[in-house]
Amino acid sequence: MQINLTGHHIEITQSLRNYVEEKFTKLERHFDQINNVHVVLNVEKMQQKVEAKLRLRGGEVFATSEHSDMYAAIDSLIDKLDRQVIKHKEKLTKH
Repeated sequence: MQINLTGHHIEITQSLRNYVEEKFTKLERHFDQINNVHVVLNVEKMQQKVEAKLRLRGGEVFATSEHSDMYAAIDSLIDKLDRQVIKHKEKLTKH
């Protein structure tokens, strides 16, 4: 799994990069056929916004999350993506 990390109005520190990579390994446990991940970290005034697009075998998954804390926004995003990836996996196994 290749993770592309982009920052808008924020400097991506090594701790942020490690945190994102650590959280995305959780998704890989549920569905191991994730090809590419593009994550955008954005700061707008006091809101921290995180967007992610996953390219999976058989489709794409997109989610976004906002919070006042960047780490909390990443956690929320991972929860959303986790539900979507599990749903996608169930669709593939039913067909």
